[in-house]
Amino acid sequence: MYQRTLRVLVVDDSKLIRTLICDLLEESKDIEVVGTASNGKEAVKLARSLKPDVITLDVQMPEMDGLETLDAILSQQSIPVIMVSATTQLGGQITLEALDRGAIDYIAKPEGLKEAETTLRAELIRKIRLVADTDVKKVLGIRRERAERRKNRREKLGISHETKAVPQPVPSADVQAADKCIALGISTGGPPALTSMFEVLPTGLPPIVIVQHMPANFTKAFAGRLNSISRVNVKEAETGDILKPGHAYLAPGGLQTEVVKHGRSTGKILVRDGEYVSGHRPSADVMMTSAAGIYSDRCLGIIMTGMGRDGSDGCGAIRSAGGFVLGQDEATSDVYGMNKVAFLEGNVDRQFSLEEAATTIAAQVRRMWGAAATV
Repeated sequence: MYQRTLRVLVVDDSKLIRTLICDLLEESKDIEVVGTASNGKEAVKLARSLKPDVITLDVQMPEMDGLETLDAILSQQSIPVIMVSATTQLGGQITLEALDRGAIDYIAKPEGLKEAETTLRAELIRKIRLVADTDVKKVLGIRRERAERRKNRREKLGISHETKAVPQPVPSADVQAADKCIALGISTGGPPALTSMFEVLPTGLPPIVIVQHMPANFTKAFAGRLNSISRVNVKEAETGDILKPGHAYLAPGGLQTEVVKHGRSTGKILVRDGEYVSGHRPSADVMMTSAAGIYSDRCLGIIMTGMGRDGSDGCGAIRSAGGFVLGQDEATSDVYGMNKVAFLEGNVDRQFSLEEAATTIAAQVRRMWGAAATV
């Protein structure tokens, strides 16, 4: 069976990292490094002339940084870009901004040779293969429309860009939500999608446990970002966190996150080391299955944009336990992958568009449990 060779442009200001990435990529028979660049200006020029299938782009570079380079490349042609970021708070913040601007995926820059062997060989090669056929024009269109709607909504409410929280009177969380749980799995395209959704999520919701496929050290920055724009309190999950209404817990990268029993009818977080499940750590399947075991028919599952199939089995576990599952639709997904698999395997009860996510979730909570969740 014919398999096309994926042509990759590697951009990094470190000669060591460029060489490391190139050497590892070229071990794969289906990947060819067609060029390298040490700065943004050179990258833009090579992207235009070489027309690669995928670009790996360093986040922090002198003169023309990763964001400027990304904007310049995407303004000229639709090429899937994977950001390669240092595992620092600044690196994480810039990477999140890059995803808003149209980068398809990201990976943490290895800090040593041992980590490079595992991270680059396993993760980067896998992601290159996955993103190569992404409809970048569609993704850019979705994200730009989403950004415009957010801008219009904030202007309508009189919220400046510097304002961190939505300044609206909000109802307190309904105590009936304390013994319920929302389990959410998401991957590629997730950070901008969750940002859009959390900005308008209501109070009065049950606790939300989220698995967003992210490298270690990125999840804390992302949790802080969501917390700054949401009426829901968002934090990176830690062992011992008791699940509370009006709170969301983001699984830390590089570890498995489970929900375990706390008291008679509630749960708490257990973060542990463990094997990769469904190709991921954290895995939505692990988290969702554990939540279903604790909450049974008091669990609402949500599966959203992302590559692969992680989360489908977890959604199935929630439905088998008597819960309900919402799945993001194809039209508003950056990548209709995880949610597509769950839908086709019969593990989704109802689909929703991202624009209607907050109202759909609130309506489903009221339908299931009569919780006072209002947008």
